[in-house]
Amino acid sequence: MEIEPSSASASHKDPSWPDEAALAAYRAWLQGVPSRAAVDRYLPDRHAAGASARSVIGRIKRQLVVFATSRAQADMAAVLVASSPFDRKLAKAAAAAIETLRGMPSPQPLIGDAVERWLPVRLVGVLRAAGIRTLADLTLRVPRRRRWWAGIEGLGPAGARHIEAFFAQHPALTERARALVTVAQAQELVPWERLVVPEDVDGSRGTFRAPRASCALDASNDYQAVNAWLSLHESAATQRAYRKKAERLILWAIVERGRALSSLTTEDAIAYRAFLRHPSPRARWVGAPQPRSSPAWRPFAGDLSARSAAYALSVLNALHRWLIEQRYVLANPFAGVKVRGGRPAQLDTSHAFAEHEWKLVRVVADGLESSYGWSEPAAQRLRFMLDFAYATGLRISELVGALLGAIEADAHGDTWIRVVGKGHKAGKVVLPPLARAALDRYLVQRGLPVTPSKWRPYTPLIGSLGDDRNQISSWRLWRVMKRFFSTAADVVEEGTPALAEKLRLATPHWTRHTHATHLLQGGAELTTVRDNLRHASLATTSMYLHTDDARRAKQVTDRFAAPRS
Repeated sequence: MEIEPSSASASHKDPSWPDEAALAAYRAWLQGVPSRAAVDRYLPDRHAAGASARSVIGRIKRQLVVFATSRAQADMAAVLVASSPFDRKLAKAAAAAIETLRGMPSPQPLIGDAVERWLPVRLVGVLRAAGIRTLADLTLRVPRRRRWWAGIEGLGPAGARHIEAFFAQHPALTERARALVTVAQAQELVPWERLVVPEDVDGSRGTFRAPRASCALDASNDYQAVNAWLSLHESAATQRAYRKKAERLILWAIVERGRALSSLTTEDAIAYRAFLRHPSPRARWVGAPQPRSSPAWRPFAGDLSARSAAYALSVLNALHRWLIEQRYVLANPFAGVKVRGGRPAQLDTSHAFAEHEWKLVRVVADGLESSYGWSEPAAQRLRFMLDFAYATGLRISELVGALLGAIEADAHGDTWIRVVGKGHKAGKVVLPPLARAALDRYLVQRGLPVTPSKWRPYTPLIGSLGDDRNQISSWRLWRVMKRFFSTAADVVEEGTPALAEKLRLATPHWTRHTHATHLLQGGAELTTVRDNLRHASLATTSMYLHTDDARRAKQVTDRFAAPRS
């Protein structure tokens, strides 16, 4: 069964959604109930004389497919077409598609839509030949004068009446188009903090907005929803990076596509991918770096590389996944949109300390309470955080979330710590002797047992000075380590000004980069570092997992041996 493309204007009657009895019969069939039993159980009064139960199920499936197609959900329509009780994966996907489609509003035309989405095929070729590609282009011609269509070769009175009837059915299109064309001509692109989105495209009536009653956000429009997402990230640097990605997309959606963020389709996402590689028109989008308050500010300084474009799309993909989790939108247009040649960034060695620099930093840490006014518990905790973060390469969020119960030994005698990293992905990291020695020392200083069998599993790895039973917050840990880096910079300023400058720029994340850099310099394999940092998962068979783990543990253990007392 093929899905035929169809324009919404071809039939003004919106496809109906199956009633609950029909859906129950279809779900039962998907779960393996024979079609006759499913129809007899849920649709006894609809089993028309002479009609087979299989044909009843087929009609329900076609009704769902037509509904999905009318909502521009071609991927869900394809899943429903292929659904079968003999393929459990497809059956499960079809059940999920039904729940997503339920209550999805009928799509409304937006001025940035391509003409082929709403008008018959016989008119599209004529319009595109005349340079009319979007509804925005067309609405400025209808009806600017009598016989407006006479200047479009191949468009006669009958076709013109069809187009006029379409615009009469959607009168707001003309005003929206004119307003946006004015903005586009003025090239008034402004940064996020000064952005005032027109109500027509602010997402308050976005095509893919979920029902308001089920949304976990108070946000009434896309700008507010994105701000809520940005506020999740405590790092100012992360917020700035993610804001830039959202800012560019929203500006592009409004100016170039004439639609809200929550109305973007997969086709829009694909077009945005091409736009990122070559932003155009360049006078509007590209310019030399300027202050964000300057009228000469532009969102781009040039074309994006494949890697930068891939990163931008991954951020937008994550944004939409979160919006779906909050039940703000129903679909993710960036799902599956990849960039050819976009590779993950290599380890950043510019934000790392050289070995001699790290030794000097560690010497400063040893004298915090005696020479620099830190309290003994604060200094002890800081030294533990430095040593443990350096030896393991854990992220800040992983450090503050770690518990003693997550530490375990395997059959080879190697020690690991289980963590939950980015994207809520579970993983494990080698605990080399340097990290274990630092932990034992810190546990003694906290008055806690060193023997693992005596640990309370929910004891935080790093305690709060006010109440050791509570975890330190990410924000607090960040501030503590920044305070230490500042202190260390003042200490080494006279003798090593270059290191002092690095320390003033450093963030706690530098310990992770330093860990990776020193591990590679010590001869560890790149795959060992990649696995320990969990930048990517290896598709290996279970046969080799223990061998890989043993080799990884040995290399990290050899590199980070405990100092001799």
